[in-house]
Amino acid sequence: MDATPQNTPETYSGRLLAFTIPTRHARGRLVRLDRTLDDILAAHDYPAPVTHLLAEALVLAVLMGGLVKDDGSQVTMQAQTEAGAVSLLVCDYKGGELRGYVDFDAARLAELGANPSLFALFGKGYLAITFDLAGGRGRYQGIVPLEGDNLSEACERYFYQSEQVPTLIRCAVRSDGEGVSAAGLLVQHLPEGEEGRERLHSKLDHPEWDHVAILAGSLRHDELLDSALSLEAIAWRLFHEEDEVRIQPGADIAKGCRCSVDHYREVLGRFPEEDRRDMRDENGIVTVDCAFCSRQFGIEI
Repeated sequence: MDATPQNTPETYSGRLLAFTIPTRHARGRLVRLDRTLDDILAAHDYPAPVTHLLAEALVLAVLMGGLVKDDGSQVTMQAQTEAGAVSLLVCDYKGGELRGYVDFDAARLAELGANPSLFALFGKGYLAITFDLAGGRGRYQGIVPLEGDNLSEACERYFYQSEQVPTLIRCAVRSDGEGVSAAGLLVQHLPEGEEGRERLHSKLDHPEWDHVAILAGSLRHDELLDSALSLEAIAWRLFHEEDEVRIQPGADIAKGCRCSVDHYREVLGRFPEEDRRDMRDENGIVTVDCAFCSRQFGIEI
């Protein structure tokens, strides 16, 4: 395995790790979140099932966002339904900045018990994943049914159906008295070893991919969440028998809500004056709630 660059510390948490396996035409991403996760979750008093759901979604957003190299690109994941206890989940990742929130019906959620299934939370819903590429290179979106035992399986289905790229994803979430931690692994097969293309097509049955998927699938949840085990060490454990594994430390991850008075003033400025008049209170102020960070902004416009 190729070593990380000299003087670069190993990655334990709060930073994305990228790797490629050239001889197997595969690439992967690893991430573990703890402090950043606590920062995001602290904005809302979520019940345990919603905390677990959003923690997994945030890890997935980082893993998928880490597939796009260009600075300024954004990946958004949205899960939505009109019939479930959870009506909307949204999270996005852009250049190391991560945010997300969940809308849910507290009464309906309480009826589901401690460990509700994905179907119990959403019912018949859909998962939309959107890539907004920097540099004017466009936007593309894939939508798939919200099916599977968890969000990770739904994302795997997205890559198979919308991208035709064989993908394996593993996520783990743990909540204890010290906070919430979550981690994940994403591995993909690439045709001819092409790294960095946003939309890749490959045969879904290939012996190289089968080999990589078996090794990656052996990763245990306790390994992903072990704060004493570096992400480089995980990659080594999984693929140490390969001829070469190239490791590349990625972006540092932090809570990144981009709300501001200037941003909301610009958004409100797009509305007709008649609509803005209806939004104002008796003091001429429009109050805007940020769902991501649970802050209120009073905008005079």
